[in-house]
Amino acid sequence: MEPAQPPRVGRRLAAIVAADVAGYSRLMGLDEVGTARTLLEHRKVTDSLVAKHGGRLVKTTGDGVLLEFPSVVDAVECAVAVQAVMAERNQGVPEDRRMLLRIGINLGDILIDGEDILGDGVNIAARLEGIAEPGAICISSSAFEQVRDKVPVDFADLGEQALKNIARPIRAYAIGLSANARRPAPLSTLAPRLSIVVLPFANIGGGPDQDYFVDGVTESLTTDLSRINGAFVIARNTAFTFKGKAVNVKQVGRELNVRYVLEGSVQRGGDRLRVNVQLIDAESGNHLWAERFDKTVVDLFDMQDEIAAHVARQLDTALIAAEARRAAQSTIPDSTDLYFQGMAWANKGITPNHLMQAHGFFERALALDPDNVEALIGTAGVEITLAGAYTTDDRAARLAAASAALTKALSLAPNQALAHLFLGRLLIFSNRGHQAIAECERALALDRNLAAAHATIGLAKFFIGRSEETEAHVREALRLSPRDTFAFSWIASAGVAKLYLGDDREAVTWLRHAIEINRNLPNAYFYLAAALSNLGQVNEAEVAVTKGLAINPTYTINGFRTGPSSDNPTFLAQRERIYKGMQMAGVPEG
Repeated sequence: MEPAQPPRVGRRLAAIVAADVAGYSRLMGLDEVGTARTLLEHRKVTDSLVAKHGGRLVKTTGDGVLLEFPSVVDAVECAVAVQAVMAERNQGVPEDRRMLLRIGINLGDILIDGEDILGDGVNIAARLEGIAEPGAICISSSAFEQVRDKVPVDFADLGEQALKNIARPIRAYAIGLSANARRPAPLSTLAPRLSIVVLPFANIGGGPDQDYFVDGVTESLTTDLSRINGAFVIARNTAFTFKGKAVNVKQVGRELNVRYVLEGSVQRGGDRLRVNVQLIDAESGNHLWAERFDKTVVDLFDMQDEIAAHVARQLDTALIAAEARRAAQSTIPDSTDLYFQGMAWANKGITPNHLMQAHGFFERALALDPDNVEALIGTAGVEITLAGAYTTDDRAARLAAASAALTKALSLAPNQALAHLFLGRLLIFSNRGHQAIAECERALALDRNLAAAHATIGLAKFFIGRSEETEAHVREALRLSPRDTFAFSWIASAGVAKLYLGDDREAVTWLRHAIEINRNLPNAYFYLAAALSNLGQVNEAEVAVTKGLAINPTYTINGFRTGPSSDNPTFLAQRERIYKGMQMAGVPEG
């Protein structure tokens, strides 16, 4: 008797569709109940489209589904209809809350296991879904050959793709949903601007006590980065699901739908602590910025705050620079793109060219969106800086323009920290030093890392006759942001305060330091000239005047007299000796 033959494995050719929600973990971290409810509501609509096109739901996998269609044409038409409906349902939903599907389609041989289906045909569809952009469709070449002339959509050839656990490369095609869609929208246009996740820092060779510290640094950074205006930061609970795992940065970016990933490590050796941090572009995997901090261990909790503040401040500038580079590549920049480009120019430092370039971008941003709060604040900052540098004859007009911009910005966003800071600077120029200090304190209450607010308080202090307090505020600003683009102006403020106190030697030290950092600030040369003259070093003072006039040939003592006003008797008495020092050094009277 012949042995019984094993049952024949059922096979058939089918169109397989795999779909999931891009960034589902991030959405659940934002609102678990709301996300689950929204997914169910979307599925009621998409399930009806699947039935309408003759498809069968094989199974669900959390946020994903596996579908089978007898026809590839039906499968593709259904996928296109689903994405069109999802686009409509996402209209009016904030960008960071949108539920975007990724869909992969393959035509292949499948194994039948009851109601389930198995085999490479299914696996390829799942892998194609994994490389599809959020809101887009990716199909295999076998599916493409069946639909290329039968479905009115555009296809973009993505070339051979090496898919995980698939033995041979698969040629893939992206589907555009309109005649103008040559490629699916890239991640950079779908992920929110300034979107970032702070991955749990690695604890290198440390024990449990250090582990608590390392987690604390990660949490503090997450909190501080969320204060960056316009930033979208993944919540701590979601970020910590990656703790202790080897992660693929691109995969993390796709899953959480963020543009940037921040990762780092902490290592302790004796009484020294080393912290390494790096910012990575989640789309390309490129490293954008890196920093290392070496600190003496004193109080771990204080160090958490200090490290987080340093990183957050520098990251603010690094992220804006990264967004500006993206915006510069856009053929049709929007108002926010233009704002980022303006800020990138402003962050390069105080020079007439940098400031006017920034001003131009802010103007273009406001032309597109008059209510762009960030562009309003940027405009005000440029106007105030130009007015305060004594390089313009229309100081009153610039200050009035800054006042109008800030008034509008604060009416739209009353809790915008930078707006309160710039209002504080503006108030200094109108003999309202005490109010200026209050505005800066308000700014710090909203953003503790706003180092410039400390420096501006110091500036206001010498206008109200309390120059002896200025240095402490400047040192606090430098502690928070020691490599700040504008640190030279803070250092110059400390030098001017010393000059007002009659401590000319200290004034010379601070002012020379400011000039070493930035040789393009004319006021620093004229203040230095006054201090040197008062010390009897007239020849050196004259050299300083020559250098200052080379930058601003219109500077005069009379113009300086009409600068920032104060009716404080102490301030006015101190100012007289500065006039005399400038006269001895040869500053033009005007």
